Amino acid sequence: IRDLRKLKPSRLAIDLELAKSQICKAAAHQFSEGDVLHWWHPPNSKGVRTHFSDDLLWLPYVVSFYIEATADFEILNKKIKFLVSEKIPIGQEDIYFQPIISDEEGTLYEHCARSIDCSLSLGQHGLPLMGTGDWNDGMNRVGHGGQGESVWMAWFLGSVINKFLPFCEINKDHDRIKKYQDHITLITESVEKVGWDGNWYKRAFYDDGTPLGSNQNEECKIDSLVQSWAAISKLGNLERTKTALLSVEKYLVNRPEKLIQLFTPAFNKTPQDPGYIKGYVPGVRENGGQYTHAAIWMAMAYAEIEEGDKAIEFLNMLNPINHSSSAEAIQKYKIEPYVIAADIYAATPYVGRGGWSWYTGSAGWYYRAYVESILGIQLREASIHFNPVQAVTLPQFKFTYRYKSSVYKVFYENKTPYKHVTNCLKMSVDGILQNNLILGLIDDGLIHQVNLILMKSNNYLEDEKNFFQN
Repeated sequence: IRDLRKLKPSRLAIDLELAKSQICKAAAHQFSEGDVLHWWHPPNSKGVRTHFSDDLLWLPYVVSFYIEATADFEILNKKIKFLVSEKIPIGQEDIYFQPIISDEEGTLYEHCARSIDCSLSLGQHGLPLMGTGDWNDGMNRVGHGGQGESVWMAWFLGSVINKFLPFCEINKDHDRIKKYQDHITLITESVEKVGWDGNWYKRAFYDDGTPLGSNQNEECKIDSLVQSWAAISKLGNLERTKTALLSVEKYLVNRPEKLIQLFTPAFNKTPQDPGYIKGYVPGVRENGGQYTHAAIWMAMAYAEIEEGDKAIEFLNMLNPINHSSSAEAIQKYKIEPYVIAADIYAATPYVGRGGWSWYTGSAGWYYRAYVESILGIQLREASIHFNPVQAVTLPQFKFTYRYKSSVYKVFYENKTPYKHVTNCLKMSVDGILQNNLILGLIDDGLIHQVNLILMKSNNYLEDEKNFFQN
């Protein structure tokens, strides 16, 4: 940790200052109790305060990612004021109002920590409370009574805490370190104990304890979200996670139609009231259609378990170009072929029709999925760490990266005909073989050639003489 603090700030892949500005803007819309405005209208920030369980945790999630990529630890010391308001009346799910800026301010570190502190309440199964929705806004009545629990939230909260713990160590916040570590242990054990359904993880528990996303359910038997995050969070039992993702592939991936549904079967006649999601036509939007945001996470999950070819296959299925390759396909898809769709319908007679083509965060996740999960390009301060997936369908790629006044031309080639446990990835920079896969970025105004080659390790000596000829 001490060594990390010595690193100097650098650039994110796109725009450091924009990312920093957005982080501070989000923190400025947090209440002193730790929860946040679910959304707001500029310029006066009139918005809605809710009981949603996930929105406040995206602040520490993004701050952790930002610092990991930039080493800008100083951002944690930035002072930002909190909001104050009346509490949500008992029995109401939300309140729409004009917030007041408090006189109280805290560092960004404190803002992030309060988000986590506000998320530690557990239900009867030892899982995080669902509130009036987690990532899936439409499931707003699963836990509106204050007792419902979200299995997905256990993975997400655990992931956020793991990412944030190094900054607790830097701040010598020993009480929180112990509390957070114990909490991760508790919720992950609870998921494995009560959240496993035999071939996949359950999605949630209603206020009355009835499971959701389980074989016990006639509708929404399996939900992709919680299976994907078992892998993305790295907290799920590995064998169970692989089994769960195979179940997603079996029940939710529709290869002929290039669809990856959020869950199945859709809500229609279930006696339980999951929320406004049930008001959508079965197979449309969140109600059993493809919600692209979650479909991308599924592809990322396959990359996480080193199933690179499937990860690439699923991302290609989501590519709007592949839904617009003929006049017939265009008439089915009906939206732009150059914009990621927020959702695609899975209901007859509208199977394959896209919706909400501009209003979606899926585009950003799609970019990250390819750059980080597939190509394995991980920006870490003044360096790039390489970890591309091993996949027959990724024979080679190249890109140019500008670092201040310097240019790095990177070329990757897979020289193995199939995935092999002994495959070996090697890197050279300007013809010099490196002893690791970390590219140190130097502001020297020069053009640098970087070669990456994946080969079978038992052929390494034979292939080494050809390595520099890429």
